[in-house]
Amino acid sequence: MKKTLLSLALASLVTAALAQQDPIAMKYAKIISPELAKQHLSIIASDEFEGRETGQPGAEKAAQYIAAEFKALGLQPIVKGSYFYDVHVVNALFKMNSFALNGTPLASGTDFNATGAGTKTINAKDIVFIGYGIGANNYDDLKGIDIKGKVVMYISNGEPMKDSVSKITGTKTLSEWSGARSRKRAEYIQSKKPLMLLAVNAGGGGGGRGGRGGGAGGAAAPAGTPPAAGGGGGGRGGAGGAPAGRMGLAAEGEAPAITVTIPAATADMILKASGKTFAELKDAIDKSGTPQSITVKADIAADYTTTETPVKAVDVLGFLPGNDPKLKDEVVVISAHYDHIGLVRTPGAVDKVNNGADDDGSGTTGLLEIARAFTQAQKDGHGQKRSLLFLSNVGEEKGLLGSLYYTNHPVIPLERTITDLNIDMIGRVGFEYIGKPDSSNYVYVIGSGMLSTDLHNAGERANKTYTNLILDYKYDDLNDPNSFYTRSDHYNFAKHGVPIIFYFNGTHADYHKPGDEVSKIGWPMLAKRAQLVYYTAWDLLNAPKKPVVDHPIK
Repeated sequence: MKKTLLSLALASLVTAALAQQDPIAMKYAKIISPELAKQHLSIIASDEFEGRETGQPGAEKAAQYIAAEFKALGLQPIVKGSYFYDVHVVNALFKMNSFALNGTPLASGTDFNATGAGTKTINAKDIVFIGYGIGANNYDDLKGIDIKGKVVMYISNGEPMKDSVSKITGTKTLSEWSGARSRKRAEYIQSKKPLMLLAVNAGGGGGGRGGRGGGAGGAAAPAGTPPAAGGGGGGRGGAGGAPAGRMGLAAEGEAPAITVTIPAATADMILKASGKTFAELKDAIDKSGTPQSITVKADIAADYTTTETPVKAVDVLGFLPGNDPKLKDEVVVISAHYDHIGLVRTPGAVDKVNNGADDDGSGTTGLLEIARAFTQAQKDGHGQKRSLLFLSNVGEEKGLLGSLYYTNHPVIPLERTITDLNIDMIGRVGFEYIGKPDSSNYVYVIGSGMLSTDLHNAGERANKTYTNLILDYKYDDLNDPNSFYTRSDHYNFAKHGVPIIFYFNGTHADYHKPGDEVSKIGWPMLAKRAQLVYYTAWDLLNAPKKPVVDHPIK
């Protein structure tokens, strides 16, 4: 009898769930198909597009293809009658002309490595040691300290630890301040407007973390260093053999402080007047769990210049106006980046194109399919209440540049933007699902509840009502060592307080390699994940109220 009652209860729940399905939404969801996905992606990720590197002909071909699709679908060109939004990208060649300590010239590549942008001569008589440069609720190296216009030295990795327990988290798990790709520390310090940053890697060595590009002597920046003036951070990997210099946004006003990465030996030279070594100061912080910030007398002289060369780069925007007189001014953004890392420049390479079928040809394909579904609904008299912006970003692989420029200079004011649904890699099976029975029926969902409980619930509701994917929240964590939350275009919306969801299949063996080919895409899987985005957008576009931001901006 109990089993019968339980079965009846479950049946009624299923019936109730099915009753909530919108047959009109389901009708247009069918447009998002494996067949249409293959049609688009076979072009976008073809060798003809040469890996779609920002500033290269392949990226321009991709932008033209997307704009042609937007026009054919009837989306409105809202950039002064165009689908193209010029993103002010430059290739910035930074050069440290001289760097001296107490009158003694230091050698680039041995005593220091430098990265940044701008042109300036610096002569400082003291530096401020700010420990780890962390500003957490229970530990703040900068509490009561003004570093505006000053040269500061900080520990560029790790956080205060005693007996393997973090002072920040109170556990053995490191905080969001310490992720290998986290930009939180550098952004926090830069927000205080210092004159120059001296970054010391606690593990020794002056080369920073690598993989992030130039500076004097071929330097690599510490995690979190902007790639150029106004740069947005690291994307999810390096460029495929970009020209000399670093790609970033053109300088607007004064460039952020440059970062000079130094080894502990150079740090000790600077700290000499304090009577303490770098290791002793770090050890004191770790043992006491309290900041040891001090000002030290030292003559620092630096002279650097930056030469900027403009790079052709455009975001592609297509607009579908809403139909409700009261709600049409509110906008949902669906975004995906169309750029990838370009050609393989390794001598003797057999496959010379990084096609980027999954990254992010799959997201671009999903965006185009979703656009077709919504425009057809509109043509058939079933248009959505709120407005919808399809934002195809350039420069993600160069540091989230297209989305950074858009959110700094939005075509539609961000206060009217209620959500960004960002699609980046939805066509493959990630490492952790390979060989699992549910490998073709999952998606990683990141950031849905970071700012808004309402948005998280909308995503869950759309999935339970229609797609029944496994929503994996493993990476939905500010302490995720991969820092995926900060590594795609949604992050620039989130920084401005716009709620976001990031859809992602995880990395795989072909990530940022020539093997990321169209032939390896799972077409039904791509279409189903895109349908989840579509259904979530349908809900948000037609809901009586927009998602409330009920969590602090992260």
